[in-house]
Amino acid sequence: MNSSLIAFAVGLIASMGLTVPVRQLALRVGMVDHPGPRKVHLQPMPLLGGLAIYLGVLIALLVSLDGRALKQVIGVYLGATLVAVVGILDDRGLLHHQIKLFGAMPAAAIILLISGIRAQVFINFWPGTSGIWADTALTFLWVVGITASFSILDHMDGLCAGVATMASLFFAIFALESGQLLVSTMAAAVLGAAAGFLRWNFKPAKIFMGDGGAMFLGFLMATLALKLRPIVAAGHNATWLIPIFILGAAIFDTTLISISRSRRGFIPFTTPGKDHTAHRLSNLFNGQRTAVLLMYALGAFFGLLALTISRLPPRPAYAVAGLAVLAVLGAIGLLERAPYERQTRKM
Repeated sequence: MNSSLIAFAVGLIASMGLTVPVRQLALRVGMVDHPGPRKVHLQPMPLLGGLAIYLGVLIALLVSLDGRALKQVIGVYLGATLVAVVGILDDRGLLHHQIKLFGAMPAAAIILLISGIRAQVFINFWPGTSGIWADTALTFLWVVGITASFSILDHMDGLCAGVATMASLFFAIFALESGQLLVSTMAAAVLGAAAGFLRWNFKPAKIFMGDGGAMFLGFLMATLALKLRPIVAAGHNATWLIPIFILGAAIFDTTLISISRSRRGFIPFTTPGKDHTAHRLSNLFNGQRTAVLLMYALGAFFGLLALTISRLPPRPAYAVAGLAVLAVLGAIGLLERAPYERQTRKM
């Protein structure tokens, strides 16, 4: 408990304090995001905020963990560093954007696998080699998918950092309940760093985290989900649902744009546009801040749903999960009818 509180406090203070000099550095080297037809900001905005988050988490872990525990997070931070660096290079315009999706994210997933971190879903149903290979494939897809989800979630002031903050809170709660000190400390460090950055990123934002920060947070969210081993009701075999619901807000947004863009003949992850959940909510409620707060509320709702499922016997847990999926599909259908700016095909 103490290490988690220390990690949160250090991450919060470090990220909040470091964002100021990082912002000045971004302006000095010309790392700014210029307004455009697919952007919601109207003035050039410093990027590189992800560096403050990265350092905030790193400092928090160095201060709150001992040497033995730090060795266990080396692989995690190697993968996190890879996606952060590639994201920053992409923000700088030095890399083709598809290198993130088809190069950095898969490589980071492989680093996790080499470090011994993998999903444990299929092994519970297919003991032996088949289950291990299935979980390996799932780990690869999960890390790439969640990292990409957060990468495309960074499109509105305070959105990505806030959703990550909410998810980290629930990861920390579950880890503390389960006695997973390392996981709770990591989650608390991310919680503090993301919340500290929000001081400067919530509307009206003074700085953006950029792809470096969004990919870094997404990778850590995917990793925390893989490492979490929640304590649930007796006979429960639905523990794999809990990380999915904790990350429900990001998954919901990715599902919405994947379905919407596919229906319109676009490739979901390579076709940017103002058609995300927050864009549609902003149009419905006439305000970006309201849309972002609703996304926070969605994250809290999914997190509370995860807590509920963990306390139910297996059958009711799956029933609640099934109802939640139906509700999500219904909400996607409604939001698909909401006003949003449709992409046009390039000739």
